[in-house]
Amino acid sequence: MFITEDFLLDTGWAKKLYHEVAAELPIIDYHAHLPPADLAARKKFRNIAELWLGSGNYGDHYKWRLMRACGVPERLITGDAHDRDRFLAFCRILPLCAGNPVLHWSHFELKRIFGIDAVINEQTGPRLWDEANERLADMDAWSFLTQARVEVSCTTDDPADDLAAHAVLARSALTTRVLPAYRPDKAMRIEAPGFLAYLERLGGVADVQIGSFAALVRALEARVAYFHAHGGRASDHAIDAVLPDTVPDDAVVEALFARRLAGETLNAAERGAYVAALLLHLGRAYARKGWTMCMHIGALRSVNSRGFASLGADTGFDTICEATIAVPLARLLDALDKDGLLPKTMLFCMSPIMNPVLSAMAGCFQDDTVPGKLQFGPAWWFNDHKDGNLDQMRTLANHGVLGTFVGMVTDSRSFASFPRHDYFRRLLCRLLGRWVEDGEYPADLDALATLVRGVSYQNAKTYFAF
Repeated sequence: MFITEDFLLDTGWAKKLYHEVAAELPIIDYHAHLPPADLAARKKFRNIAELWLGSGNYGDHYKWRLMRACGVPERLITGDAHDRDRFLAFCRILPLCAGNPVLHWSHFELKRIFGIDAVINEQTGPRLWDEANERLADMDAWSFLTQARVEVSCTTDDPADDLAAHAVLARSALTTRVLPAYRPDKAMRIEAPGFLAYLERLGGVADVQIGSFAALVRALEARVAYFHAHGGRASDHAIDAVLPDTVPDDAVVEALFARRLAGETLNAAERGAYVAALLLHLGRAYARKGWTMCMHIGALRSVNSRGFASLGADTGFDTICEATIAVPLARLLDALDKDGLLPKTMLFCMSPIMNPVLSAMAGCFQDDTVPGKLQFGPAWWFNDHKDGNLDQMRTLANHGVLGTFVGMVTDSRSFASFPRHDYFRRLLCRLLGRWVEDGEYPADLDALATLVRGVSYQNAKTYFAF
C-alpha cells in the first residue's frame, strides 16, 4: 500500500484529474543544476550510488544531510568508501526519515526510473543495489530526460561560460531542448577573494576592459546577448546580500567599485548597495530581451565553517535566513517598473514565513504583457515537501491567481530528480480535488483540466516562450 498509483490522491476528483490530465504531460524544468558537459558527453553512471549520492563533494545534499543527521560517517557520504557501502548506508537510514520528502522521492525514483516496486531498507538494500545497477547499465544521462518526457531543461551557467556543451547538445539528436540560464553570482559577490580574477576572465570573454562599474555592466550585458543567441531566456540570482531600502545612484556604486579594485574590503551595507545597483541594470537588460529574472531569497549559506572548509559550497551546510526583504525588494521592482523595464520576475523564498510577503508583493506589479508576469515561485529547497508545496499553492491562491502559476522545478543536481514533477502534480490534483469535494470549487471538469494542464505544463511553456 506504499507509493501506489493513487499515492497522495485522496479524493475521486484528485484521482480523475491526475490520471486523465496531469500524468502524461511533458515536463518543462526551467531551473536546475544539471552539468551540461555531462549531458553533452552522455555520461553513464557507474552505479546507483553515484546517481543518488554523487561522487566526492558533488551530489545530492538532501540525502547527505539525512545521513549526517543519522550519524553516518562522512566517508560513507562524500568520502572514499566503496560505492556499495555508501548506498547500503543510505538504505539503512531511510526508514528513519518518516515525513521527509526524500523518503517519498527515493521510492518514486526507484519505481519510475527503474521499474522496481520495493521498500528501501537495510534488508532490501543488497537486492536493490544489484537490480538498479543492472537497469542503469543500459542508461545514460539522456535516458532520464527522455524517459520523463522532459521537453525543456534549463541549466545554470556563469556569464563567462562559453556554452560549448550547449552548442553540442543543440546539434545532437536529444529530443529535450537543453537551454542555458544566466547565473551571475560571481559578478555579484564583490566580497569574494576571487572577485578581481573573475573580472579579468569575464572581461576577456566579453571583450571589455573592466576598470569601472559601468564597464562591468557592459560586459554582463554583452554576455546576456551571447546567452540569448544560444537559447537563454532566463536568469537566476541568489539574493544573499542585505539590500538597501533604496537603490543607490551609479556614482555611489562607482566609488565602491573603485575601492574594491584597489584592494579594499567593503562592509555589508556597501556590498548590499552594489548588489542592488547591479540587479537594477541587469533587470533592465533582461526586460529588453524578454527574459525572466528568477530571484532566490532567504538562504544563509555555508554556516558550518568546518564542513565548508572540508567540502566547499553546496554540500549540505546551508539553512534558512529570516532576513527582511519586503522594503528593498519593493523599491527595486518599482525602480524597474517606473522605467517600463521590469522583466518577467519569479520570487522564490527559502523561509515559509516569507510566503505571504512575496505572494502579495507579486500582485503589485502585474500588467497586460503576460499572465502572471510576477510569479510567486514554487516551493523551494527547504520548502519543497508535501506541506510546503500545498502551502505555497494555497498562499498563491489566497493572494493571486493559481491558474497563472508556472509550476514546479527540480532545482536539482541529480539526473534522477524528474519524478518530483509527478509528486508535485499529484499534490496539485489533491488540492483541487479537495476543494471540489468540499464545495469550494465547481465540479467543472473542463475548467479543472485547464487549471491542471496550465500549472503542470502549458503556463511555463507560454511564460518563458520556450
